[in-house]
Amino acid sequence: MNKILKIEPLGFTWKTQDPFLFCAYHRDEYPKGNSKMGVEFEALRGRNVGQDFTLKDGWRMYHGSSIPGFPYHPHRGFETITINKEGVVDHSDSLGAAGRFMTGDVQWMTAGKGIQHSEMFPLLNENNENPLEIFQIWLNLPKVSKMVEPHFKMLWNEEIPVIDHKDEANRTTSIKVIAGSVNNINALSPTPDSWASDSNNSVGVYTLKMEARANWTLPKTSHKANRSLFFYKGSTIEIDGQTVASNHLIELLANEDIAIKNGDKEAYFLILEGKPIGEPVAQHGPFVMNTQEEIREAMKDYGKTQFGGWPWSETEVVHSRDKGRFALFSDGTTSVSDQ
Repeated sequence: MNKILKIEPLGFTWKTQDPFLFCAYHRDEYPKGNSKMGVEFEALRGRNVGQDFTLKDGWRMYHGSSIPGFPYHPHRGFETITINKEGVVDHSDSLGAAGRFMTGDVQWMTAGKGIQHSEMFPLLNENNENPLEIFQIWLNLPKVSKMVEPHFKMLWNEEIPVIDHKDEANRTTSIKVIAGSVNNINALSPTPDSWASDSNNSVGVYTLKMEARANWTLPKTSHKANRSLFFYKGSTIEIDGQTVASNHLIELLANEDIAIKNGDKEAYFLILEGKPIGEPVAQHGPFVMNTQEEIREAMKDYGKTQFGGWPWSETEVVHSRDKGRFALFSDGTTSVSDQ
């Protein structure tokens, strides 16, 4: 039985399977920051500021004008899971919530009936470079949950389970369990209205790092699930008798154990799996619903309400340089990590 269903190159945004909508991977080697935690004006010359997605000098501004990132924009009908591998992300939203998360942290946000938020990448270091590496995964919501109240939570790095597996040659594979379960090690709870909140949906989100020539077996899950392995950094791996080069997506059978043999370089992966929601998907930019009529309603609602408006004085909101990792929720409660 062939355990590999498909192999294809990765693009700028990564193709995903139901219940996921897509994944964006960002790796930017940002320069030293200026006094306002942004980029010096001279370094912006030759860029399409406001819509800068070209990797020039190793980095992009995205929609930021002086600070890289994504100024306030709306979402409805799905969830964002933002995995921070390196760097700083500042969150602000239309409900008055805010946060800063750094290397190893994960933000899980349910847009539900509608929210505006800002995701900016302040360059805290004035004396050194400011590398950033993040994934943003869009996880769909079923029809019954499309219009729930918006919500977000932080999964702090030191609280997220990590499995360090040693193979027969004592080589290590580190598995970070962000959602789901691996070898009876359970992830932290997701947001309450998420498709992932029901374990019967077998949603799994894992990041992997394998030492050179390490071996590890991804355990099987539900036969109803879709499973995607994104091999984004390394040399080659061997799966089910096939050699696959880095920078490839591999779609796999979910109800089979998958033995992975790494090549001669350290390798990095993202794994997404879960039972499909199996409902129609209608999408227009940041709105994901079931029908085009619902998309039109979303656009009309946003035009009328701005999903609560924007309570911040700036569109590119960043927090003070000396602020640590924190989350301020819309109900006034906080979550702080000092590590």
